[in-house]
Amino acid sequence: MIRARQGIAEARTGIAEAKQSFAEFMDRYREKLRLVFSVRGTADEINQHRGLPPFVMTHLREQDPLSVYIPEAHGGRGGKLHEGLAVLEATGYESLPLTLTMGINGGLFLQPIAKYGSEESKRQVFADFIRKRRMGGLMITEPDHGSDALNMRTGWEANDRGYHVKGTKHWAGLTSWADYWLITARPRTGDGHLRRDVDFFICDTNDPDQHVVVEELYPNLGLLTIPYGRNRVDIQVPEHQRLRPESTGVKMLLDLLHRSRLQFPGMGMGYLRRLLDETVQHARERFVGGRPLAAYDQVQSRLARMQAAVTACQAMCLRSAEYAGTDRDLSDAGLWANAVKTTVTDFMQESAQSFLQLVGAKGYRTDHLAGRSTIDSRPFQIFEGSNDILYQQVAEAVAKGMRRLKSANLAAYLAQEPLTARAATFFREGLDFDVDSSLPQRKLVELGRAISRILTMEMTIELGERGYNADMVRNALEELRAEVRSMVETFRSGGITALVEDYRDGRDWLALARVPA
Repeated sequence: MIRARQGIAEARTGIAEAKQSFAEFMDRYREKLRLVFSVRGTADEINQHRGLPPFVMTHLREQDPLSVYIPEAHGGRGGKLHEGLAVLEATGYESLPLTLTMGINGGLFLQPIAKYGSEESKRQVFADFIRKRRMGGLMITEPDHGSDALNMRTGWEANDRGYHVKGTKHWAGLTSWADYWLITARPRTGDGHLRRDVDFFICDTNDPDQHVVVEELYPNLGLLTIPYGRNRVDIQVPEHQRLRPESTGVKMLLDLLHRSRLQFPGMGMGYLRRLLDETVQHARERFVGGRPLAAYDQVQSRLARMQAAVTACQAMCLRSAEYAGTDRDLSDAGLWANAVKTTVTDFMQESAQSFLQLVGAKGYRTDHLAGRSTIDSRPFQIFEGSNDILYQQVAEAVAKGMRRLKSANLAAYLAQEPLTARAATFFREGLDFDVDSSLPQRKLVELGRAISRILTMEMTIELGERGYNADMVRNALEELRAEVRSMVETFRSGGITALVEDYRDGRDWLALARVPA
């Protein structure tokens, strides 16, 4: 009885804290971030070692950032997407791995449960997150099925105790740390085959029947503070721990992934700001040939490009905050979500490369932000959909829309598509060509890359209309415009090459060299 009363009191405390203004909440959270990364330790010390020192999460969960993903009725702040994006931004300024940890917990675990979980599951999970500071993650990827997720081999069968889920999952962030998992599996038929649909099951690893066995922890190259590995799943879960889709499991999966991809700008925002701040400071203080680096034209080009990425990412955050909440069905939002995820993660890696290039040799160290950022930002272009594949899907989505409207001309189609209408006017002549539905894959990828930048321009135009710094908007649009032109030129004129199979034919340059005997 005493423990029950204590639990009720703690839940009420959570609700009371949620009533503070969001500005106050963020001020307190930033204070915790400063304590962790400036007083108790530094980002260099923390991010270059495997695992998080215990004091990091202890201090941060005192002003619980994950409460922004939890409904107010369950002690959280209400699950408002703009608050989640702001938390990710503040965290990302200090640590890219830590903001990914927050993104995994929020976008890939708490949001799906808030939307699709049973009331019993919500009560249990949210109470554990608020009172016991639990963590959760998502298991989709399998050793033989990464991007080919719909052919996963993990299956489930119903029984008198609920569901038996069995399979192998790997590369799930927070492997061995998470208290809860969302695990994807396909329904198994009586003859042992797997049906096409996908289901999600909540796994409470503290329950012996739901224990996930970590068979191997991977020596991941970057994001050292986040553990990854291979997991053996052979669990029994009760009926209420299965998520309930509004239509099909595949549509639920798409809704979840698209919403997560649309929150990548939150993770990228603070990170891109930090890289820009550090690079500008370095360029102003580092003198070469009697002049600061910032005085050189090529350096200005890199700085302008990094600043454009910050501006464009702000535009993405603005749109996601208003249109990507859990109250919306995003299963059909692939064009927008894939364009956002690919573009912002390309910006992240490109900005890290520019930072490293300008810092020089000193940055090529694991304890320097430049080198660490280059390694840590790279997997963002791979996980939750490889960028090459997502760019292809962007182009295919546009091609499908064109077929539906019986329009073959790209410029005409983009001019009437709400996601690109105003930005398309920048390229009337450059996009005035027909799109062939039988394009080679490499052409689809290049076309998807260009279309993604045009979508980004459209969001940036909206940002400017809301009152954002006009000079920064103008510069960002010019940078994006130049990039689109280059991509379209490659798309239209680039040749088709392929691997020469007999490339090891015994001859090399030395046999061809004309040198004295």
